[in-house]
Amino acid sequence: MIKNYFKVATRFLLKNKTFSFINIIGLAIGTLCCLYILLYVEDQYSYDKHHKDANNIYRITTALQLPGDKHNNSTSSPPIAPAMKSDFGEVLQFTRVIPTIGVKQHLLRYKEKSIYEKDATFVDSTFFEVFTYHFTSGNAIRPLAEPYTIVLTQSTADKLFDRGDDPVGKTIEIDNSYGKHDYKVTGVVDASLGKSHIQSNMFITMRSGGFGEFVLGNDSWAGNNFAASYVKLHPKADPMVLEKKLPAFLNKYGAEQLKNLNMEKQLHLQPIASIHTTMGYENEISKTVSPFFLSILLLIAGLIQVIACINFMNLSTARASKRAKEVGVRKVIGAERKDLMKQFLSESFLLAFIGVLIALPLLWLVLPYLNEVTKASIQFSFFGDYRLWIILASLILVTGLLAGSYPAFYLSAFQAIKVIKGNFTSHISAAGIRRSLVVFQFVLSIVLISGIIIIYSQLNYIKNKDLGFNKEQQLVFTFHTDDTKLKIPVFMEDMRQLPEVKAVSRANNYLSQFVFNDMGFFPKGGNMSNAEDAQFIQTDEHFVKASGIKLISGRDFRQFDSGRVLVNETLIKRLGIKPEAAPGQKLYSQQSDLDTRPFSVEIAGVMKDFNYNSLHENVKPFMFMYQGNGDALSNVIVAVNSKNYKALLDKMASLWHKDLPAVPFEYVFLDDEVQKQYETEITLSHIINSFTLIAIFISCLGLFGLAAFSAEQRTKEIGIRKVLGANVYNLTTLLSKDFLKLVVIALLIAIPVAYWAMHKWLEAFAYQVTISWWMFAIAGLLAVFIALFTVSFQAIKAAVANPVNSLRAE
Repeated sequence: MIKNYFKVATRFLLKNKTFSFINIIGLAIGTLCCLYILLYVEDQYSYDKHHKDANNIYRITTALQLPGDKHNNSTSSPPIAPAMKSDFGEVLQFTRVIPTIGVKQHLLRYKEKSIYEKDATFVDSTFFEVFTYHFTSGNAIRPLAEPYTIVLTQSTADKLFDRGDDPVGKTIEIDNSYGKHDYKVTGVVDASLGKSHIQSNMFITMRSGGFGEFVLGNDSWAGNNFAASYVKLHPKADPMVLEKKLPAFLNKYGAEQLKNLNMEKQLHLQPIASIHTTMGYENEISKTVSPFFLSILLLIAGLIQVIACINFMNLSTARASKRAKEVGVRKVIGAERKDLMKQFLSESFLLAFIGVLIALPLLWLVLPYLNEVTKASIQFSFFGDYRLWIILASLILVTGLLAGSYPAFYLSAFQAIKVIKGNFTSHISAAGIRRSLVVFQFVLSIVLISGIIIIYSQLNYIKNKDLGFNKEQQLVFTFHTDDTKLKIPVFMEDMRQLPEVKAVSRANNYLSQFVFNDMGFFPKGGNMSNAEDAQFIQTDEHFVKASGIKLISGRDFRQFDSGRVLVNETLIKRLGIKPEAAPGQKLYSQQSDLDTRPFSVEIAGVMKDFNYNSLHENVKPFMFMYQGNGDALSNVIVAVNSKNYKALLDKMASLWHKDLPAVPFEYVFLDDEVQKQYETEITLSHIINSFTLIAIFISCLGLFGLAAFSAEQRTKEIGIRKVLGANVYNLTTLLSKDFLKLVVIALLIAIPVAYWAMHKWLEAFAYQVTISWWMFAIAGLLAVFIALFTVSFQAIKAAVANPVNSLRAE
């Protein structure tokens, strides 16, 4: 019986080629988009689920309450994790992961070969007891137990060692801001088991002197919240019960230190599998993705598939008259309604299956483009990935039921006697349902078009907003090793000799980057209880001029201005000091929670507030600390006045190679770095842009089919009207106006929906564009134009046809 259903369905599809083509192409494209988005979202939620006992691994997060400020940190103080292992039987093991703070590039040397590599981390020797990695070389059992040992990723090992050369047991040199050290390679790992939020190319044991030894000996329980700390719990342990014990635990060891800093602190346990898809934590060691963003993608995937299914429903019910007698004859010879429903559902399942068959090779072809749009690395195997088959089976089932249920229900409701006599009406209002579905399609299209307009308006606002400093025509050079830092003064002086260079400065960081230094400050007569937490960057006396930052009182740094600071308006306001009275005043702070002796800095000047970080946040208390020289100032910022960058960069490269002949010439443009703060929004705009075009295309396919069928039904009416004197314009208007009315109704429904959705999205920005009426007007006009263009093609074709041909049968 089932075989017969599909045989009849195949014959019908082959007989009605236009109907079949529109539905199959729409379903194939919709399935392609839906399949990719489902794979992308599944990939994002798969992070860290591959670790053995992943359900028992938790990250220790910290909620800090400082005077005038709050922080929700993904990190904690160094001694907390080992103390939890000691105090709580529920904790089987702990480990800590600490990026090489302030070091972006590491120079690796093996024999005569040297490479630059990013993303190194210090980890405890217990790291591979907590986290599961696939070792392609070496042994996973305590590979970092010995001092000065390192585990490399496969990609780093491939770059540093020759093919066929086993890295294990070899000694490599790493040169960076922490100095030069030799490390013994004890293992090589790859990411074949799965993706992790810990994105590191080198895992260095803490027992490596310098910073690692500082972490191992650190006894700060209030401050120094820079360690990403993890605990692996006993399978029977309840994390909620353990978390309730943490306030007393923290009070036991850190009460005095917290009191000295006037700080309130809470510890929480976060499941490791949720880290990549949770936003709102500071000091993340890798980029996270918003679950709201993933929900939008899933919504877009569902809507695109629904639009394709709507085409099938509309065209099936529109062609009901063509199949009415078939239904009547089948009922007369004994077919029950359920048999007819199975017949029509088999057609929709067949279409869904064909759509998937076409979608798979298409997806394989366009996968590189889609990965470029989403900034992802999605891969799939036709036979090796069981997830793909589950998703495909689900898509066919859901699409077949969604697309075929209403047509099957509608067509099977015809009464046999009536349709055989020529009356094939049903008690169900098919025309009303079709109009409603067309409206729904265009509501979705208009909402997506409005989203594109508002997102691009916000991104354009961000791009052109005055941040309070110059981001244009600024180049940043970063020096990664002690040897190269010795050459900075010479390089800076050479840069100043170029006529295109306006200013050259030095700093330990540069604007738009995460500021990893902060401290509480209070005025004379105060204490840490009324201190204001302020982030700061160390700079030389040229930084303000090079960055174009304005002073509203006092003066800029001068040479040998040790102990002086420049503060922003926000910090001065929070401290209750008037800007004009601030210069010359001293601010005090405690250097750490272990030191109760305050130290002081003197305010040299007050800076007008500027957005040194993302526009997602309001301006916070901020300062520059003077530092004339020193290894900490590893970034050189060069302000230029030339737009002929090729010629200028050639000159700069020549000077670079003169001063640093063995070091690659590397630089970044500051405006590019500022733009990187909005990568998620830019990616979202590209995704919505691409998939909106696809949704509109699928909608137009359905509208094209309905317009063609409408014109076919009214062929004789059009012929009579032409004979009576109607022109092409009259006839085109006649056939188009019904569809345009539906678009106008869709616009009225879409505007409040789009306004609400985009208002929620804009809430993520402290500075945002105003949603205006013209944004929806443009979206509406585009939708009207698209609908008119689609329908008019068929309308004009029918209007210019010879009326003799349409009336000949009368």
